[in-house]
Amino acid sequence: MSTSEQPIVVFTDGAAKGNPGPGGWGAVILTPDGRVTELGGRSPHTTNNQMELTGPIEVLMRLRRTPGALAIYTDSTYVIRGIREWIWAWRKRNWKTAQGGDVLNRELWERLGALVAERGTGGIEWHYVRGHTGIPGNERVDEIADAFALERRVTLYDGPLIRYPIPLLDLPEDTSVPKRPAGSSSRKGKTAPYSYLSVVDDQVMRHATWAECERRVKGRSGARFKKAMSADDERAILRAWGLEAPDG
Repeated sequence: MSTSEQPIVVFTDGAAKGNPGPGGWGAVILTPDGRVTELGGRSPHTTNNQMELTGPIEVLMRLRRTPGALAIYTDSTYVIRGIREWIWAWRKRNWKTAQGGDVLNRELWERLGALVAERGTGGIEWHYVRGHTGIPGNERVDEIADAFALERRVTLYDGPLIRYPIPLLDLPEDTSVPKRPAGSSSRKGKTAPYSYLSVVDDQVMRHATWAECERRVKGRSGARFKKAMSADDERAILRAWGLEAPDG
């Protein structure tokens, strides 16, 4: 593959301590000419979802005058499903959810949508990566986001890939978004779970299967987890935990 055919590779992540609480976002950009640029920022009071959205927004603002296709890697199904699927319906419903409520984080979604549109059809390919599974780029942006959220010192790299200490191009083969559980079980007529939720170190994750959820919480002190049977049930669980309910 020639340099001109290679996409700009991007990793992004976001975190909020307390959700809402102090938060940070992180990003790593690798351009086809072999230059790595790390970015990061902080907000004193925000949510996980807002920081997850801020990462790609800041990257696209930074790359506004840089032509070429982008491959964006994120562990947020919220961001990927939102920009691929939900945003079209939200616009048609004048930024209302299917249940009739206001779409959360509308301003951020509008900014992201406009920046994505600027790059044209097919200008961005979104890749899902499972968080905390050892993928170097994802681990690094998680580290940057946490450092900004906690106001810890972090040195952001800007230089050639050959000197970058992280194997950024160790990319996962499967970057498809996990499928949502089926609405029902045909064998026994029981309703299948809508999702499994876990909280580890104040970080919320949604899982498509119990096995994924169990792997995350097993052996982790203070971890919480619960099965949700519907979108409303999921929001109620997160509200009870004092955390933000996802849109969709």
